[in-house]
Amino acid sequence: MYITITPQKLGGSYSQSVADYVDYLEKENQGFEQQDMEHFFNQYSDEISAKEVVKEIDGNTAKLKKTEPKFYSITISPSKYELKQLQNSSSDLKAYTREVMKDYVASFNREINGKAVTIDDIKYYAKIEHQRKFKGTDFQVKENQPYASKILQLKQDIRKIENGKLESNISKLKKRINQLEKEAPHQQNVKRGFDRDSFFANAEKTFDKQFGYKRNYAETYQAKKDFIKNPKLYFSVLMGLPTNEKATAFKILGKSGVPMINIPTNKAQLAIKAFKRLKKGVDVAIKSSSIGI
Repeated sequence: MYITITPQKLGGSYSQSVADYVDYLEKENQGFEQQDMEHFFNQYSDEISAKEVVKEIDGNTAKLKKTEPKFYSITISPSKYELKQLQNSSSDLKAYTREVMKDYVASFNREINGKAVTIDDIKYYAKIEHQRKFKGTDFQVKENQPYASKILQLKQDIRKIENGKLESNISKLKKRINQLEKEAPHQQNVKRGFDRDSFFANAEKTFDKQFGYKRNYAETYQAKKDFIKNPKLYFSVLMGLPTNEKATAFKILGKSGVPMINIPTNKAQLAIKAFKRLKKGVDVAIKSSSIGI
């Protein structure tokens, strides 16, 4: 499951209208007849027009300052293993979206007039995308590219300093990289007061319950957290799985781009070279195709 929550920016400032983003999401409908198009929907309605989405979202931001995000985008993209569990991709994903948005609301640590926030207190519109092919000209990639280029150059400079080919202050360069990463328009973060861990974990549980999905440890949000915060624990649990589950786990990792190597079945025999190579591969897979940590 791939999930991101991002405040929408245009260059260095927050977008003042949702119109450009709605146009971007409408791109998949180009060339289709009306009956074949994927329309916007929300908790209670289907076939909502793009015009209505722009009107409703933009009309809900009047009290916000220019320095505050006018809207957030949530991307929820099930893995191919999860998608196989669906009977009808469009209707099932709509049903799941409506359930997972309840999890989203429940993750806010706040009240309105003394009452907990409910699904009726938020305004959202969603759209099913059947194909997502990011190119250099796509919305998010294009917006982030200037930041990514600067970050790449700074990282190259750091390597030159470490190799004695350049003289500069590594600490200052690293601080600049952190600053650029925070300034990038499309990043994986959540507004204050929101329990991110709870939402991501519950999004998985909701999917599993709704579709009877048997989730392997390798594709859980907890595994991703373990890998980043405690790699030794991650590999210990991975190697300790029952034989069938372990085989499935490595199959999942292999499909995610992890280099397959001969890994001893005995934990004590896990060679450090193999460990490092596998860790590098899992790191790549997690960054490219899973929930952001």
